Amino acid sequence: MNKPRTITLALTGASGMPYGLRLLESLLQSGQHVYLLYSKVAQIVVQQEMNLTLPSQPREAETFLKHLYGSSTGQLKVFGRESWYSPVASGTNPADAMVICPCTMGTLAAIATGLSQNLIERAADVMLKEKRQLILVPRETPFSTVHLENMLKLSNVGAVILPANPGFYHHPQTLQDIIDFIVARILDHLAIKHQLIPRWGEKQSPPTQ
Repeated sequence: MNKPRTITLALTGASGMPYGLRLLESLLQSGQHVYLLYSKVAQIVVQQEMNLTLPSQPREAETFLKHLYGSSTGQLKVFGRESWYSPVASGTNPADAMVICPCTMGTLAAIATGLSQNLIERAADVMLKEKRQLILVPRETPFSTVHLENMLKLSNVGAVILPANPGFYHHPQTLQDIIDFIVARILDHLAIKHQLIPRWGEKQSPPTQ
């Protein structure tokens, strides 16, 4: 059995919160350790899109999410926006990988320019400087030239840009199937096994002409 990985997951205020929380659920169910960060605007979007209220206090959030998704003791750690003494803030104790899902264009731009003005941006900066895996999941359309330039800049320094653009060759029947497509691609890049969707060539009929 593979040793559980430690994944930093950040939720920012873009639309697409079902992707982020489904990813959290999948990481916990697969036995990974998760450091969770989320912005104030992310709390607003979660309420709007999923009718859930994420507590502002880390301990309350851990209790709420453990009840919602289930996790073992110590498996999930939630850090506040000003928790500068948390492991994610330093390259001396980095996570194995970090995912920002969903990722706002503002967060993406801040990371591309090295601002590190909040804990999410600092955690991402740590991933880049320590050559650890950083996956950004933007949910925006269309992309402006500025957006594309920032994505290219981050891609050139090793970040993975994984837009929330679901495929349809697996014949999704529900909204959950569409969400799971994106979450499955993230898990693939994290090298975490899952059974969310069939892989290409598995249990699929060839296209007809």
